[in-house]
Amino acid sequence: MLNVRLFDITTLLFGVASVNYVAALYGKKETLARIGTWVCVAAAVVSTAAIGVRWAESYKMGIGRIPVTNLYESLVFFAWSVNLFYLAVEWKYRSRTFGAFVIPIAFGTMLFAFTNESSIQPLVPALQSYWLHAHVITCFVGYAAFAVSAGVAVMFLMKVKREERKVTGGVVGLFPPTKVLDELVYRAIIWGFPFLTAGIITGAAWANYAWGTYWSWDPKETWSLIVWLVYAAFLHARVTRGWHGRRAAILSIVGFLATIFCYLGVNLVLSGLHSYGGA
Repeated sequence: MLNVRLFDITTLLFGVASVNYVAALYGKKETLARIGTWVCVAAAVVSTAAIGVRWAESYKMGIGRIPVTNLYESLVFFAWSVNLFYLAVEWKYRSRTFGAFVIPIAFGTMLFAFTNESSIQPLVPALQSYWLHAHVITCFVGYAAFAVSAGVAVMFLMKVKREERKVTGGVVGLFPPTKVLDELVYRAIIWGFPFLTAGIITGAAWANYAWGTYWSWDPKETWSLIVWLVYAAFLHARVTRGWHGRRAAILSIVGFLATIFCYLGVNLVLSGLHSYGGA
């Protein structure tokens, strides 16, 4: 199908962009980083077209559904969201160093998507609701923000370690100041947290529509609550306890690891009402 070929091209573009960003850091070549940016823009265009084409193809097959209902589609949508969020951050902060830590997440996601069934399948009855659209889209916008926050948190920890050793120059010397990195870790979570909250609320409404209960302590629901609590703790500690720096960066990374397990681990390892997400 055309949409799959377009997603294949998107994967290639993310790979090229990742190589360019990393090479730009180690080679200190701004031209390579600039190329990486334009490749990410191209990937955004191609992946957006792919989502649109897949949506249209589903209607031609008589299925007619938004393409975010199985694991393959959620993976490519997540990569699409990460790329767009990254481009917004790069534009705002005028630094391409973030690309070496964020775009490989999108690339790895697309590679994993390759291992999953890419055909367009009819929706199971439980998925046939407009709550699905709101639930999946809000969740993955939040996940994309958390991915950026975690990538920047890794940069912050590397930067702090070098500064403590009073080492200047090198690759880490190209990173923005620690104050900027710390602020971006926080701001990305500030952006993602309301979307995650909206995703949980719409998911509860969807669960009531599909199964007659808002909350059933399904493994997916439990882990989504855990993720929410981790990021709520981050924001609470930041605002009331003044958590900055290393502790905040580590909590951001822990939160993203919990997010990945909630997204993939629960579906692929545990059984529950959301097990069909791996289909």
